[in-house]
Amino acid sequence: MKFIDKMTKLCIADSQSNPIEGELPSIKEIKDSYNSMILSASGWRKIFAQSNDPEDSTEGITKADCFLSAMIALSLATYLGYKEDCPLTGKTVLLGIDARPTGPAILDVMTRTLLCCGIHVKSLFIAAAPQLMAYSAVEEETIDAFIYISASHNPVGYNGIKFGRNGGVFPGVISQKLADTFTSLVEDSQQRAKIKKLLATQKIEEIEEVYNAIKDENLKSKEIYRSFILQTGAMGKDENKFLSSLKNKLKETKIGIIGELNGSARGASIDKDFLPEIGCKTQFLNATPRKIVHAIVPEGENLEMCRKALEAAYAKDKSFILGYVPDNDGDRGNLVYIKESDGKAYILGAQTVFALVVLAVLSKTRMLNPDAHIAIAVNGPTSNRIDDIASMLNITVARSEVGEANVVELAQKLRNDGNLVKILGEGSNGGNITYPAKVRDPMNTIMSLIDLLTNPEIFETYRKYSSYKNPTLTIENILNSLPNYITTDAFSEKAQMRVKSDQRTLKNNFEKLFQVYFEKHKDVLMSMYDIAAYKEYQMEGTITREGMGEEMRTPPYKGGLKIAFLNDRNMQTDFIWMRGSGTEPIFRILVDSRGLDHDRHDALLLIERQLIEEADNRS
Repeated sequence: MKFIDKMTKLCIADSQSNPIEGELPSIKEIKDSYNSMILSASGWRKIFAQSNDPEDSTEGITKADCFLSAMIALSLATYLGYKEDCPLTGKTVLLGIDARPTGPAILDVMTRTLLCCGIHVKSLFIAAAPQLMAYSAVEEETIDAFIYISASHNPVGYNGIKFGRNGGVFPGVISQKLADTFTSLVEDSQQRAKIKKLLATQKIEEIEEVYNAIKDENLKSKEIYRSFILQTGAMGKDENKFLSSLKNKLKETKIGIIGELNGSARGASIDKDFLPEIGCKTQFLNATPRKIVHAIVPEGENLEMCRKALEAAYAKDKSFILGYVPDNDGDRGNLVYIKESDGKAYILGAQTVFALVVLAVLSKTRMLNPDAHIAIAVNGPTSNRIDDIASMLNITVARSEVGEANVVELAQKLRNDGNLVKILGEGSNGGNITYPAKVRDPMNTIMSLIDLLTNPEIFETYRKYSSYKNPTLTIENILNSLPNYITTDAFSEKAQMRVKSDQRTLKNNFEKLFQVYFEKHKDVLMSMYDIAAYKEYQMEGTITREGMGEEMRTPPYKGGLKIAFLNDRNMQTDFIWMRGSGTEPIFRILVDSRGLDHDRHDALLLIERQLIEEADNRS
C-alpha cells in the first residue's frame, strides 16, 4: 500500500515493498558507500543520489545505501540498548526529514529497522529541523532520541543524519560512540545477512500504523513548535501576554515579510500561518517542499530572488522591510532588508545577521536584568564585532570549536557557572540559537528583530551603553550602529581550500612558516596595519586554549586554529582562522578585520592562504 503525505502530496513509502529485498550488495559496495560519508558531531553526510551527482534531484538510492541506512538506524538502536535477537521495549525514536528527494527512501529503511528492533517510532515525514527538535524537547519524557535526515545546506543530491534528544543534537562524546558503532557494523562482513534477516521480521501492520499516524504527529509537532517559539520570544514571561502585546505593537508598527523558502522543509512548517497570526503582512515564494529553484545554501546570490521580491513589494507597500531565505532543513535563514534612505533592498551576510540579532537579544537581556552576569557562547570564527557589542553591554563572550553541539554545550557550562545565557550561535555559519532552543531557527531570528523594531526600549538600552546617537528605530540605523568589521564570507570561494595534508601536519608546518613570516615582515605589518604582536588560540570542543605548538592540541588535531593580531595598545584588531570542515571535503579559512578597509582584509587573507599552501606543499 502506497502512503501519500496529506499535506505535501508526496509519497512516503509503499508498506508492501521491502527496500532491501533481493540480492545483497557486495561488501565492497557498502564500504565504498561508507567511505564517501563524512562523520562529524555536526552530522553525517554523503551523496545519496544514485548517480553520485551532487546536483541530482532523483529520489532513488542504491541498495548499498539502503543497507547503510539500516546500519545507521542500528547504531542508534544499539546506543539505546538494543542487542542482536533481543528487541527493545519502552523506547521511542522520533524521525523526520527535510525536503530532499532521497529523504523518504532513507526514512523508510530506518523506520523499518527501528521497528524490527522493538523501538516505537513517531514520524513527522517532512518537517523543519527546529520543529522536530522542539517536539523532542517538550516531549523529552516520552521521546528517547531523534533522527533527522538532512544534509542542511549541501547540494540537493546529498543527504545525511543528525542524532539527538531533548531539543538538540548529541554532544561530541555520544556522537563518537554512534560513529564507532556504525563503523563496526560496516566492518562486520556478516552484517548484510543479519540486516536482511532482521527486516524479514517486519510486520506490515506496524509500519502502516507509523505512516497512518504521520498527519496527526505532524500537526501535534506544529502546535508544540508554535508555542515553543512564543516561549522563546517571551524570555521567561507569560507567552500569551507576550503574544497579545506583540499583536498590539504590530498594529501600530506594520511589518511586512517576504519568505522565499526555496522548496525547503519550512514550506511544510508553521511559517505561512504563524507570521500572519502575530500580525505581520507576508508574501511567500517557492513555498512548496521540494520545489528547489536555486542553490540551497542561503548566502550571497542565492538571496537575490528574495531581494528583488522585497524591493518590488516595498515599492507597493512600505511595510515590507524584511525577507528571509532558509536552507533545506530550515534551521538557518539569512536576511534581506530595505534601506529606507534609498528604497532599495540589500542582502545581509551571515555574520551581520548574527550581529543584528545578538544586539537585539543582548540589549533586551540587559534591559530586563541590569545587574546580572550575562554571557554569550559563539564559535571560533564568529566576528569580533560580537565581542565589541557584548563589551558595551558588560557581557562575557566565550568561544568553542565550530559545531552547533559545541556551542550549545558551552552555553550550558556558562549557565552552570551562574551566567545568564539567552543567545548563542555560530556567526560564521549564520543563524542564532535563542534559549531555550538548542538549534538555529529563522523564526527566532525574525521574532528577535520584530521585538527590537516594535520595542524602542530595547534600542534605547543599546544606545545608552553604546553611545550611538541616532534615535530613529529602523533596520538601516540599527545596522549603522554595529561595530565596523569586514569578515570573509564563510561560503565564498575565498574561504575554501583543498589540501592534501592531514590537519596535524598542516598546522605544525603552518605555525613554523608563520613565525618566520611574522618576524621577517613585522616592521611592514606595523607600518601598514598597526599590527605589533599576535596570540594563537586552539579551539577543541568547548575548550579554547591560548598557545602555539602541537602540545596545545589533542588528537585527532581537527580543532580550529586562530591567530589574533594586536596593535601597539594590545587591542585585538584582526584574526585569521582555519579548520578542516567536518561535513565537506574542504579546508575552511577566514579573516576578520576591524574597520572598513577591504584591502586590509584581502591582504591578510592572501597571507593566510599563501602560508597554508606552502605548509601543505611541505607535507
